[in-house]
Amino acid sequence: MDSLNLPAYKYRLEKRDGKLVIFDPIRKKFVVLTPEEWVRQHFIHFLSASLGYSMNRMSVETGNKYNQLQKRSDILFYNERMQPMVIVECKAPSIKITQSAFDQIAVYNKTLKAKLLIVTNGMAHYACWFDAENQKMNFLDEIPSLEELKVMANA
Repeated sequence: MDSLNLPAYKYRLEKRDGKLVIFDPIRKKFVVLTPEEWVRQHFIHFLSASLGYSMNRMSVETGNKYNQLQKRSDILFYNERMQPMVIVECKAPSIKITQSAFDQIAVYNKTLKAKLLIVTNGMAHYACWFDAENQKMNFLDEIPSLEELKVMANA
């Protein structure tokens, strides 16, 4: 797998039924290792180890409905009241991040109403603060730590 623009971590890989699998600490099981999964697992660990987000308040591939369509968000982080606070959309490193990725995460957010939206391909990371009042995404210079996020949410 490609090296990413994220901190390295001690991941667990195994080969099962001829396929490489990686342990997902959120789902607490091994999942097939795809390029997108590689990014997702690194980003989960980045949020947790580097920015202070608790894995206990994360979910992966959470389903939600929008216009009768079933959608799945890559990573969701919930606040203390278990309301969605952060949505992360992961792409494979070879996928260029375009407007369509932001459109995709904005659609997810119509029902989830998270404050922070993140799009990453493991190489480039974009964070947007969602201004619900004006229905606008404001790009941030960096991904906030959990403590910074709490301050932003209460401002």
